[in-house]
Amino acid sequence: MTAPVAAAFDVAVVGAGPSGLAAALLMAQSGFRTVSIAPQALPADHRTTALLGGSTALLERMGVLEALTARGAELRTMRLVDVTGRLIRAPEVDFHAREIGRGSFGINVTNGDILDVLGAAADATPNLTRIDGMVETVELGERLARLTTASGAVIEAKLAAAADGRRSRLREAAGIGVKTWTYPQSALILNLKCEVPHDEVSTEFHGRHGPFVLVPLPGNRISVVLVEQPAEAERLAALDDAALARELERRAHSLLGRFTVDSPRQVYPLSGLTAQRFADRRVMLIGEAAHVFPPVGAQGLNLGLRDVGFLAEVAVRARRAGRDIGGPETCADFDRARRGDVTLRTAMVDMADRALLSDHLPAQLLRGLGLALADRIPPLRRLIIREGLTPTFGTPRVMREVS
Repeated sequence: MTAPVAAAFDVAVVGAGPSGLAAALLMAQSGFRTVSIAPQALPADHRTTALLGGSTALLERMGVLEALTARGAELRTMRLVDVTGRLIRAPEVDFHAREIGRGSFGINVTNGDILDVLGAAADATPNLTRIDGMVETVELGERLARLTTASGAVIEAKLAAAADGRRSRLREAAGIGVKTWTYPQSALILNLKCEVPHDEVSTEFHGRHGPFVLVPLPGNRISVVLVEQPAEAERLAALDDAALARELERRAHSLLGRFTVDSPRQVYPLSGLTAQRFADRRVMLIGEAAHVFPPVGAQGLNLGLRDVGFLAEVAVRARRAGRDIGGPETCADFDRARRGDVTLRTAMVDMADRALLSDHLPAQLLRGLGLALADRIPPLRRLIIREGLTPTFGTPRVMREVS
């Protein structure tokens, strides 16, 4: 039997979510012959992502920020409000982009729009090939990764970027284990129309069972993430549109007037995942193949885009040094580059989420004290803002903003 003919590339990116498309586009723009392998008819995704700081710098360098900005809403103020009703409560804190000399923290865009814009850019990039399909088998050799799709297409590449989600087939093939955990929470996600202009202010109500976040969208619209106990999230999701809008308006203390449901609602159980290594055997992990945590602080995709930035950085550095872009030394370079950032962000999000759930007075006191200090000490406020947008450590050069 004759073996199928393999198409040869420098880089194969498996998965075409936002992180995967960004990875394929950036690698192609960096001069690598790149292939993106994933089903192109993805399920409708009405969720939104706040693209912050370094992420916007990266997207601008990739030539897609202008198109994304036209579809999104800028975020000029981040407001935190404690509605836990506990004995010790944190003060209300407003963080303003102007405090660090910026016009905005970033933009909030629907995931569907992100996929549309990145997909159009990918289609227009000469040395980027897109293959519609699922990877069925993975063979990782000393010189090449060999990927076979369900339709029989065979792709060989020096480096395989796994952007194929939390159940990553490439991660499994590389023998990379994961640590997983769950939370006693689910997230209800939908978009609303609001009666009162949001004035580009993102408001995060901190409740006993998790955050309730109202993030601006274009016009008088907002995206909502409500983290609740699973049974309560399901109960809310089952309400009719009018009843759900009234309940969310009540929880928002009518801050933005009357609400109208403006999208399907989705419920996601909350869980966490961290890979034990971030690269091995010609595979580098991107996005949810590497890390998953609750939707707190808009860290998820922004962390994934830092994976993308370092993917390009270590591959370019290896090429300049005449090294194998998927070899052991380059994989070790990527693993070192991502370990500290992913570990720190995962720990911070986990601690922030669990602190809201805790009824222990010391935990409440520490949380309240931390936000009080952030509210009253300007240098600390500015440090928190800058580190939240573009971490000093863990940000690739391509994502660093020019001061």
